[in-house]
Amino acid sequence: MKVNKLAIIGGGNLGTAIAKGLMANGLLTPSQIVITRRRTALLAEFADQGVEVTKDNLKAAKGADIVLLGIKPYQLESVVKEITPELKSDTILVSLATGVSSEKIQSYCSVKLPIFRAMPNTAIEIGQSMTCISSFNATEEQEKKVTDMFSEMGQALIIPEELMAASTVLAACGIAFAMRFIRAATQGGIEIGFGSKLALQISAQTIKGAADLLIEKGSHPEDEIDKVTTPRGVTISGLNEMEHQGFSSSLIKGLLTSFNKIENGK
Repeated sequence: MKVNKLAIIGGGNLGTAIAKGLMANGLLTPSQIVITRRRTALLAEFADQGVEVTKDNLKAAKGADIVLLGIKPYQLESVVKEITPELKSDTILVSLATGVSSEKIQSYCSVKLPIFRAMPNTAIEIGQSMTCISSFNATEEQEKKVTDMFSEMGQALIIPEELMAASTVLAACGIAFAMRFIRAATQGGIEIGFGSKLALQISAQTIKGAADLLIEKGSHPEDEIDKVTTPRGVTISGLNEMEHQGFSSSLIKGLLTSFNKIENGK
């Protein structure tokens, strides 16, 4: 993937995680990246590595092959209009903002652009993100360039734009839901006798192993569950109690609540 310059407009948690992921994987060097943030002092670690850090969005966008918008949805219109003078017809615009369509983003520009919406999660920093991407006005070559970039930091796939809200909930919000499960498992581990650090280590590795089983074997969760549940066993007793307490139901309701928040804007 050939990228001479990547501009990350908005060096918040996700924008900086992407920068770290790109550099950690050797996909881009620090000199190929520029990051903007109002309080540039918060990007000192990047400046120390040779990344250009600035408050000037227009300067950052100048000459960039890819402009990544790591900003809030309500900031999109003003920022896109601000940087439009430096955007060319082949500048790839990638929005990480939730709930704003590619068509709406295009309406902010005075030039027709290839526009992508991407929703990675924070595991992108360690090359383990699940990133869903939609494209608009883009060629197959441009789609490949964006997909290849995110694939270097985990798994990435192109999906219909109408599924972007759902992907945000399942992948981006989903990592927080998974973290909450691990925290709860850790607390339970403490209650049955482990120290906090050991309980966390065991819980996190167990979840990682469960995910790897599904990914590498392509099996269904219930198939793997069946392997560890025996008649009158401790596993099935625990699973049934969790279901009686609404485990699956509360998780599904949480996903739907987050999805409706995006869809309804409330």
